[in-house]
Amino acid sequence: MDQSFLVMLSNLLHLHNSLDPTTSLLSDTLSSATTAAAASSSSPSSPTSLLYSSSIAPLLFFTIASVLSYVASTRPSSSAATTTSSPSPPSSTTSTSSPNHPNYSVSAFRALSTEHIWSLEAPLRDAQWRSLYGLSYPVFTTVVDKLKPHIALSNLSLPSDYAVAMVLSRLSHGLTAKTVASRYSLDPFLVSKITNMVTRLLATRLYPEFIKIPVGRRRLLETTQAFEELTSLPNMCGAIDATPVKLRHNRRRANRVPQSYRCRHGFNSVLLQVVADHKRIFWDVCVKAPGGTDDATHFRDSLLYSRLTSGDIVWDTVINVRGHHVRPYFVGDWCFPLLPFLLTPFSPNGMGTAAQNLFDGMLMKGRSAVVEAIGLLKGRWRILQDLNVGIYHAPQTIVACCVLHNLCQIAREPEPELWKEPDENGPQPRVMDSEKSLYFFGESLRQALADDLHQKLSSR
Repeated sequence: MDQSFLVMLSNLLHLHNSLDPTTSLLSDTLSSATTAAAASSSSPSSPTSLLYSSSIAPLLFFTIASVLSYVASTRPSSSAATTTSSPSPPSSTTSTSSPNHPNYSVSAFRALSTEHIWSLEAPLRDAQWRSLYGLSYPVFTTVVDKLKPHIALSNLSLPSDYAVAMVLSRLSHGLTAKTVASRYSLDPFLVSKITNMVTRLLATRLYPEFIKIPVGRRRLLETTQAFEELTSLPNMCGAIDATPVKLRHNRRRANRVPQSYRCRHGFNSVLLQVVADHKRIFWDVCVKAPGGTDDATHFRDSLLYSRLTSGDIVWDTVINVRGHHVRPYFVGDWCFPLLPFLLTPFSPNGMGTAAQNLFDGMLMKGRSAVVEAIGLLKGRWRILQDLNVGIYHAPQTIVACCVLHNLCQIAREPEPELWKEPDENGPQPRVMDSEKSLYFFGESLRQALADDLHQKLSSR
């Protein structure tokens, strides 16, 4: 018989004997047996010798200790028995249906990001991270490394990488704060607070690094050459377009949204204006108008327009086309004003001359770069398909997604299915009095480019 069991039984009997002396004979018999067993062991003293005190307190203390010792001594054997038996595979249904969502806990994320991430092959690892957070693991770590110093200043109770992963999951899947809160077992207010903090940091701290106007000679030359190969038009450095970002309908706040937010497609939105290069990387982003604003007005209110008209941005690469000095320009549809640095089609319905129609076709071919860039943006960051944040936080959320879009394009992430934009049907803008000289200059440049293009392609 196990010695720990004999000690526990002896202690119980001695305690009982102290409380009821009529049972002393049985206690003495077992006590002597236990003492003999203890004396035969290698231990110099037996724990039962302490039980012959006249006080009940020591007996009670050692009785409890003996019981705990016995339970502890029997536990390994039971676990060993369980190990030797054939284990049953855990049920996947049980683990996924747990109300605490263990797969989204901090410990589960830490295991995924540190313990198991490098045991996977790179394609499998990155595919898993894209399905969860919209980008591969290396791009994710880049975002975390750049945001961690700023997040640390906020005294956030959650790890920085875990907070960023949670926000990226929301942006890539279009989840609401309540859905993310239930999935990560957090308070919805905390999820909204973390989302606002991370998107604000992306839109402010990372914007200057990843969204830049191509003023450097090397990048500008690369961009203009790429567009010329695509369109046969020289010195084109980008394409501009505007798109409404739909705001999720909220019945409680429906009456609070001003009518100016209702766009021409019939839903409340915020207007996003972007300029993209041939790689579908944004080099300018502007979100400062409600969805009901027309493209021309939004452009004229943008910082880009102010810098271009004031001469703050000067592109040095100048070419001569039929006696006209043509600086780099970007192209847009007929909803934008015609200017020397922004060329638009002659006619939206092909009613111009042969040279003009040819120019319009090539211009729209170059414009397709920004259309595809917007499709990639909304296809990869699905929260922009139905924005479920407050109006005041909408601009920073949209700009944050544009920064993440550029990161993915620079890293050559696999491109998702393009989000299909509604067809453009806006009116042609009127010429402002302050723009008349710029308009006429842009008109002469456009005609010179159209005639030169027609001559070059006709002679081939």
